[in-house]
Amino acid sequence: MVAAVMLSLGLVWVGYLVHVWRVASRSPVALGRPMTVLVFGRRLVRDEPEKDYQQRLLRALALMRARETEHVLLLGGRSGGAVSEAAAGRDWLAQHELPPGVVMQLEQASVDSLENLRHARSLLQEDGPIMRALPPVALVTSRYHLARCQLLARRLGFDSVPVAAEPSLVLNRRYVIRMLAESGYLMWIDIGMRWAKLIGHRRIAARLS
Repeated sequence: MVAAVMLSLGLVWVGYLVHVWRVASRSPVALGRPMTVLVFGRRLVRDEPEKDYQQRLLRALALMRARETEHVLLLGGRSGGAVSEAAAGRDWLAQHELPPGVVMQLEQASVDSLENLRHARSLLQEDGPIMRALPPVALVTSRYHLARCQLLARRLGFDSVPVAAEPSLVLNRRYVIRMLAESGYLMWIDIGMRWAKLIGHRRIAARLS
């Protein structure tokens, strides 16, 4: 019985891995229309953006320079350092030539991708006493991370498009490990949402809505 459960979960995991790979390999690096850009942060190294985070920031910079966005929201709270991921991203971008007229906001209260999006949603809906409709958004992050962010964004009501930080998907040992981990995260999030809906678990459903 235990072996059957383990085997079935393994097969399900493979299905999610295929989905993560498809999103990672097929996501664009540009937009067809101007959109609000959400840039996902990542744990800092000595209070500075590491390689993956720098790639995400470079993609956002390219979108700004191509006039594909006039509103950038940097996401990420403190992950053990003296500054937030969002603030470190802003400081890194400030060292480059930024086009004029771009509004840049920081979301600094989150600790994971779900909180990133929940707090971003609140910031984008702020309009006095009345909440405004969410604008369409581009989710800018590493290719291995896109499927999870897209799933959460849609669950939270975003009209979203995944935009890859890297020019193309290059599979090496490090990247395969990250995609395996992401497929596991995605599996448990998706199954958890479906299970909460099935049994009417309001607390879990509320957190993911």
